[in-house]
Parts: sequence; C-alpha cells; structure tokens
Amino acid sequence: MAEAGRSVEGGSVEGGSVEGLSVEGLSVGFAGVRGRVQALDGVDFAVPPGGTLGLVGESGSGKSTALLALLGLLGRAEVAARRMAFGGADLLTTAPALRGRQISAVFQDPASALNPALTVGLQVAEPLLVHARLPRAEAWAEAAALLAETGLPRPAALMECYPHQLSGGMKQRVAIAMALAGRPELLLLDEPTTALDVTVEAGILDLLDGLRARRGLSLLLVSHNLGIVDRLCDRVTVLYAGRVMETGPVREVLGRPRHPYSRGLLAALPRIGRRDGLAPIPGALPDMTRPDPGCNFRPRCPFAASACALPQALAPAGLDRTVRCHRAGELAHHRWPAPPPTPAAPPAGATLMATEGLARRFATMQAVDQVSLAVRRGEVLGLVGESGCGKTTLGRLMLRLAASDSGTLRFDGAMVPPAPSLAFRRRAQIVFQNPDTALNPRHTVATILRRPLDRFGLAGGNAADEIARLLALVRLPASYAGRYPHQLSGGEKQRVGIARALASRPDFIVCDEAVSALDASVQAAVLNLLAELRARLGLAMLFISHDIAVIAHLADRVAVMYGGQIMEEGPVASVLAPPHHPYTAALLSAVPEVGGRRARHVLPGDAGAVHGGRGCRFALRCPQRIGPLCTDADPPWRDAGPGHRIRCHIPIAPDRRVPR
Repeated sequence: MAEAGRSVEGGSVEGGSVEGLSVEGLSVGFAGVRGRVQALDGVDFAVPPGGTLGLVGESGSGKSTALLALLGLLGRAEVAARRMAFGGADLLTTAPALRGRQISAVFQDPASALNPALTVGLQVAEPLLVHARLPRAEAWAEAAALLAETGLPRPAALMECYPHQLSGGMKQRVAIAMALAGRPELLLLDEPTTALDVTVEAGILDLLDGLRARRGLSLLLVSHNLGIVDRLCDRVTVLYAGRVMETGPVREVLGRPRHPYSRGLLAALPRIGRRDGLAPIPGALPDMTRPDPGCNFRPRCPFAASACALPQALAPAGLDRTVRCHRAGELAHHRWPAPPPTPAAPPAGATLMATEGLARRFATMQAVDQVSLAVRRGEVLGLVGESGCGKTTLGRLMLRLAASDSGTLRFDGAMVPPAPSLAFRRRAQIVFQNPDTALNPRHTVATILRRPLDRFGLAGGNAADEIARLLALVRLPASYAGRYPHQLSGGEKQRVGIARALASRPDFIVCDEAVSALDASVQAAVLNLLAELRARLGLAMLFISHDIAVIAHLADRVAVMYGGQIMEEGPVASVLAPPHHPYTAALLSAVPEVGGRRARHVLPGDAGAVHGGRGCRFALRCPQRIGPLCTDADPPWRDAGPGHRIRCHIPIAPDRRVPR
C-alpha cells in the first residue's frame, strides 16, 4: 500500500494530517440563463485531524457544491476563497493531485457510482493500480482486504461479482472500500445513507465510526438527516442558500439551536413517541441570482425584524460557536411557532382492502409469503421492514399491478380478479417514491393531471377547473399547470404525484416511500398534507416506508415485514413503545434520533438472510433464537393486546419487553 504522506505537483502534502481541512471565504458562482447563480457566498468551515463535521441544510443550500469544490470537480464554475487548504496544500490548485489519494469521496447513490460492466474486484483494485502502482496480485489481495474491513462477507467471492448482484448496503460498502484504497486522510461523504434502510444505514454509520477510530480519518458529512449528523459528527455547520447560518458542537447546535433556521429544521422532524403536528419552514429558497445583502432567510423567518435587512455577520454565540443572526441572544428562549393542530382522523370504518394468503415468488425468492392484512376506510396502515423484505411487492399485489401466485384480494367486500375492472383502478391508486422518474419530463403538469381524468371519464367539459382544484388540494398555485417537472422542486414534484393519484377520487392509496427522498422541511409539509387529505377525504392508505419515525407520526397501525412475511402487526403505540418482536426491536434501535441514544440491537448474520422452508423467516438473524424450534417449526401468532399480534415462538410476558 502506498504511504499516506506523499509529495504532489503543486505543493507538499507531507504531514497533511497535522493541519486538517481549512476553508475560509469560499464562494462559488455558476453562469445561468437568468444570470449568475451565487451557490456559495463566503462560506467558512474546518475539519481537524480525526474530526467529523456535518454540513446540513435543505436541498439547494450548497452542501454538495462545497464538497465538489474541495475535489476540484466544479468545471467552469467560478471558485474563489481566501483559503481552501488541506494539510498545507492549496486545494484551489492541487485538488486534482490529492483527489483519490489524500482526499476521497463517497457519493449518495452507489448504483450510479459503480460501473455496472466491471466486477467489484476490478473497481476496488483500480485506485491501488493507478495511484499506488501496486502489482496486480498485490492490488487484488489488498482490495479483498478492504472489502473485509468494510464488513462485507466472503470478500474473495464478492471480488468476482458485478454491482447488480449486490444489495444497496453492500454496494455502499464497496464504494467506501474504493474510497479507502488510496489511504485518504479526509473522507467526503455526500448523503451516503439516504437510499438505505434503517438497519443498513446504522451498519454504515458504525462502519464509518470504526474506520475513523482505526485509521484516524477526518470525515466531512453532507446530510439532510439531522439524526445521522447527531450520531456521527463532532461539529455541525448549518448552510442556508449558500451562507453559513450557524456552526458549533453538534450537541449544542442541535440541542439548543440559536439561529431561527436551525430551529426550523429541527421543528420539522417527526419523532417516535410524538404525534403532534410537524412545523415545516414556510416558503422556498431565495433567488440566488440576486443575493440578498441582508439575512437571506428573513422572508421565511417568523422572528424577522427591520434590522434583518442589514448585512449579518457570523458572531460568537458561546464557547466555540458562531451564529449569523443579530437577534440570536434575545431569541434564545423563543420556540419555533407551533404548527396548526393535525386534523382529526376520521373514525375508521369497515374494512376496505383485505388480503388473504397473498403470495408471490420471483425465481428462487419468495417475495411475499402468505400475507393476510386488512385496511379500513379512513385508516393509515404503515408497512416497515428492510429493503428486499417484500414491502413494495406487497403494495403492487394489493393494487393488482403485479400478479399474485396465490391468495385472494377483496376491495369494499368484493373479490378483485387478477385483471381488475376500471372501477377498481379508479378507486385504488399509488404515489411512487421518486417523482423524477414517476413524472413524464415532456409533459406539463396539466397534461399529467388530465390523463387520469380522461382515463376514468372524469374530465367532462371542465378539465381546467378540475386541474386547478387538484393543484389547490395539494397546495400548489393554479399557474403551475403550465410548468414542466424540471421547473419544480422535489417537494413540488411529489405534490404533483399526489395530485395525480387523487385525480380519480380514490378511496385507497398506496404510498411507496413517498417522502424518503425529501429533506426534512419538505417531508414535513408532505406528511402534513397527507394527514390533511386523509382527514378531509376519508382516504385509506398503505404507507410503505423504512423510516419508522415517519410511520409513527402518520400511521394508525403498523405491520412489520421480514422475508416476505408479517412478523408483527398492531396499533403504532403498542408495537413501538416498547417493541416486542426481536426484529421490531432491532429496527427501532437503529433509528438515528437527534438527542436520543437507544441501545443498539445489532443483528447477527448477513443482512436480509431468510430462513427458508419451515420455521421462522427471521431465525438466522434472531438474537433470541430458541435452538431448533425456531428453524424447524412455523412460529404461532400470539395475542399481545387489542389488535396487536406477534408471529414468534417466544411467549409474551412482561419481562419479554425489549429495553429501549
């Protein structure tokens, strides 16, 4: 392996670990059709040797731009800084020489970061061959060792695999192994766990924490998930529209935020055990082609005053902490305004959607295995579980978007055939996870919303009025009818997706990870919208998510899925506080919470390993397995309270409750 300290053209980086990363006055501008976009405006931050800094803020705040500037990957952008250095080397001139060596990056989507045409081994070994100039055999052995260090099982066999043969969590570990190949001293992490389920995410965070301790790595983490930042970072810098709003120790900034924007981000977070309304930040990011000389957050700030129009400077706000707000001191004990009360959910009615013994197999995988569930009118049933457990397949089976191998489906008391009627299609709809792929980029919003109206004969002669009604229903102006998807923000696109699902005036909606790609404030707004629509329209929903906090906030009941089967089902408060089933306990313990520290229940065995045949599907990973009983006999359903049932061999007793 190449040595960590090395000389590069343009500056010496020997002893880089002594000085760490220092950024002062970083500004980045892009040429745009409407003028120059000021993406970053005088940003300061630092990462000491072995330290971890989190960069947080809404989408569009400039977080990823800052990372790309450090890597020298902004192309023709105008990049300027008083100082941007790592280990004494000027990154404005030497970033390409350090990239992949002393500074490495792990990006958000490992599926796009890995080359689908090359084996895992070739991709991990490449930095060793190119940068360290190791002989091929030595590079191959070192690559296998890196895969092992990132916790991947059977690394020698994985070296021969292609990316499509790996799960999302395994791909992300491969990406981390690639980043480590050059023995970096600074690792840049751009939303590295956004696409991962909660247990895989927790494993990646544990891995990064361990790598930091073993290798003395410095970490710069970009994330909109404040719980992850609280879990991994020492310090945090809050960015808004290209400017630093607040910076300081994580526990101080997230525990006692001083800037109104920081408070707004925290007020938007759903929390397990709390059902009060979420408080999204009103409005949107400012026009960054016209930088505001004063506080650029003031149009959205509930505490704004006339002096906020004057330039605001970062000022000390306690020990090792700064804030850009002249009212920070006087607002120290003010709370972010409470949201309006969540509309009362309608009383749950008769069963609307019911499955009995629903099953679907793909090749050698039993994706859904004898699932029986019911959703009542006006009820939200949350469905949680790790990636690959069968959640999405079950949702598609319930809509007859995929054929079941066996089992029955009833809707409003009537049997739904494999080829359902147009009436069923009208009454049962879906909102997909990614609005970028769910919306046709060549169609205007009006065209997107008109198609279901035409399909179900609902347009009549007043299609324009109906489109305006749908936009108003999801809190979008009628003028948005003429826009294309690329002219909308992520949250606005998801609102259009919800409006399209509502166009047929359905009774039942499947929301498949409908908020997982959104940042905290936008997610809060969409969750509030869904709660309001449920109350106003009496909608029933199957809400699929790997985010238990979101499920706890929105759902009435929750079903926990593993290996194609339901492990536990019941009222949210009963299932999650405290958890009974060992798998539910593991899911809940992995949730990163701001200010919260749950005892982790790390599952043994390979992620997603399913016990086939008779026995419990979770037996291979269960920390409380009862010998051959769990592997040889199907677990019974046990009654754990009103409407609460658990599929497990372990008897339910007061001392059975898993400690939080």
